Amino acid sequence: MTKENTHLPLLPLRGVMVFPTVVLHLDVGRDKSIAALERAMLNNQHIFLVAQKKMSIENPKPDDIYRVGTVAKVNQMLKLPNGTFRVLVEGLYRAEIVRYEEDDDLYVVETMRMEEVEGETKVTEALTRNLLDQFEQYLRLSQKVKREIYTTVSDIEEPGRLADMIASHLPLRIRDKQRLLETTHIPVRLQRLIKYVSNEKEVLDLEKKIGQRVKTSMEETQKEYYLREQLKAIQKELGERDGKYGEVEELREKIETSDMPERIQEVALKELARYERVPQNSAESSVIRNYLDWLLTLPWTVTTEDKIEINEAKKILNRDHYGLEKVKERILEYLAVQKLTKSVKGPIICLVGPPGVGKTSLAKSIAEAINRKFVRISLGGVRDEAEIRGHRRTYIGAMPGRIIQGMKKAKTINPVFLLDEIDKMASDFRGDPASALLEVLDPEQNHNFSDHFIEEAYDLSHVMFIATANYVNNIPAPLLDRMELISLSGYTEMEKFHIASKHLLPKQLKENGLTKADLQIRKQALLKLIRRYTREAGVRNLERQLATICRKTAKIIISGEQKRVIVTEKRLEDLLGKPIYRYGQMEVQDQVGTATGLAYTAAGGDTLSIEVAHYPGKGKLILTGKLGDVMRESAQAAFSYIRSRADQLNVPSDFHEKNDIHIHVPEGATPKDGPSAGITIATALVSSLTGRPIKKEVGMTGEITLRGRVLPIGGLKEKSLSAHRAGITTIIMPKENEKDLEDIPESVREELQFILVDHLDQVLEHALVGEDDEGNSR
Repeated sequence: MTKENTHLPLLPLRGVMVFPTVVLHLDVGRDKSIAALERAMLNNQHIFLVAQKKMSIENPKPDDIYRVGTVAKVNQMLKLPNGTFRVLVEGLYRAEIVRYEEDDDLYVVETMRMEEVEGETKVTEALTRNLLDQFEQYLRLSQKVKREIYTTVSDIEEPGRLADMIASHLPLRIRDKQRLLETTHIPVRLQRLIKYVSNEKEVLDLEKKIGQRVKTSMEETQKEYYLREQLKAIQKELGERDGKYGEVEELREKIETSDMPERIQEVALKELARYERVPQNSAESSVIRNYLDWLLTLPWTVTTEDKIEINEAKKILNRDHYGLEKVKERILEYLAVQKLTKSVKGPIICLVGPPGVGKTSLAKSIAEAINRKFVRISLGGVRDEAEIRGHRRTYIGAMPGRIIQGMKKAKTINPVFLLDEIDKMASDFRGDPASALLEVLDPEQNHNFSDHFIEEAYDLSHVMFIATANYVNNIPAPLLDRMELISLSGYTEMEKFHIASKHLLPKQLKENGLTKADLQIRKQALLKLIRRYTREAGVRNLERQLATICRKTAKIIISGEQKRVIVTEKRLEDLLGKPIYRYGQMEVQDQVGTATGLAYTAAGGDTLSIEVAHYPGKGKLILTGKLGDVMRESAQAAFSYIRSRADQLNVPSDFHEKNDIHIHVPEGATPKDGPSAGITIATALVSSLTGRPIKKEVGMTGEITLRGRVLPIGGLKEKSLSAHRAGITTIIMPKENEKDLEDIPESVREELQFILVDHLDQVLEHALVGEDDEGNSR
């Protein structure tokens, strides 16, 4: 290098490089660059050209440009109409920036010339020949560089100048050209340039092969392709966005911007390509379009944020439901575990209880308590597996199953999903929907739920499933195994009173356009309404009766008869008519051959009167009252036990030979079955055969064996509530059910006497009216 220093204006270049001896046109528009050109015209027309490291920088700093550039001469400068300047520059020699000089209006640098190193002559000549040969082959392949350039460059004798000229015609990246510019050793520069030319030649060769393949493919579908493209262009020009082209583009945009996982998006785009090819009026077109609509409307990743605050959840549950303390406590425990584990995996809750006790509203309250969307589907009467898994798309009118439909309605992947009336599903030749639900409710499987319509796996693992049922025995065992049961029994009389006064009546007043000032129901009237006009475990019928009172009140007020209605016990009959039920279902007096049993039905607990009569005959056992198989077997067992213990029970030993026995359960239109009527039937039989009356205030429940043992039963709480409603004061129950007494509300337990027995002799001792030594009843 020489020691000459030259102060020159600096012109930073974006995306272009000027080599020494190369003449090139440049367009200049930046203010500082124009100022540098004007300074150069005043300073021997010399300027320093150097490339920017990044094209996007508008006002480059010293660190944003390379240090090695080209000192050039500005041969021509022309101002264009748009305000920019077009200049013709000629590269002179390489130079390196030594120092930047401060100037607000333009870039000025101090440069030092870089001298070139010749190297060994023979090596340089060999490299030059190789370079020319490679460049000639490159020109044959390239469509962008004119063949005449080879003639121009082949006449250049200086190797360094030849390398610079060839480099200026290659489509190299700026950093590669900069590397060549910085190389002052000519043989090294030639070697690098030969490598670049060889790489470019291979790229062109590969492009040519790809082009040939594309051309072959184009020729095969050329007619269809051009016609489609023309159709798209015509529709676009006419603005027909409603055409299929516009529809496809709109669907594509929705798919690409949706929240679908990548694998689902690939499936959707593949189906969209099929949809584009299929004629619009074909049946397959509508099938594909329907499928794409479902994929787009389903939530795939959208979630709501859980806000599980136990105290807040407790307030919501207490606000919406009176009583049910154990049930609410279990739900709060469940939510507490969810908050600690931050996961919904675990047992599926199944709320079991008679109609009208608040199972569905409890599920809604849970959803509100944890800030989740609520979705309910009813499974009552569902017989087709496709209702759960969906139909295959090959069928006309196919659609997803109820689970996927519910997820679409929820619009999130983590709703509270209520499966209502899960015990009322059935199976037939169309499949077993309960088996299809196994995959839905199994935490180990439901992250890959398969719907026949969607076909792709759908993640249900974030959903909180809650099921409801009236009767546990109707739920298939494998399904029951995946759920945790929470029992909701019927309400006591006082619980119904509080629910009616605090919840049902205000709700009905609002729905019927009334206020508390318009209608007032006295306490005794409300109790009479509960006792004499309803007989149910829940409060649904009670709400209907209150709605009737509100409607009649609205009519009275609108007609101008009264401005305010006060409902008393007497006024209640005027509004609702005569009482429907007799308060208390126990017998008016002690009866022979008539026992009161306690039953557990899908509607809660109930009392059951069992009547026995015997008369001369040939020993027939007649059973009437639409009894189920289990109750028939209980009657047979009781009959056989009494025959085996006839002497001890003071029953004639030949009663079965000379008498026909008729066992009847009234209300014959109602089916009756269950395993807890054994001791009731046996007691009624003994009473009829011995003539000893049965105490009217006694209700009983329990199964009997042929040896007279009393076996445990279920549903004691519900049976006790029904006995309390019926006015019964004494309940005879199996001793093994003593543990279940804790489940009975304390207010009911205090008003009932529970007698625990383990043998029929004890039942008869407490149920039958005894006789003293003088034969008088006591």
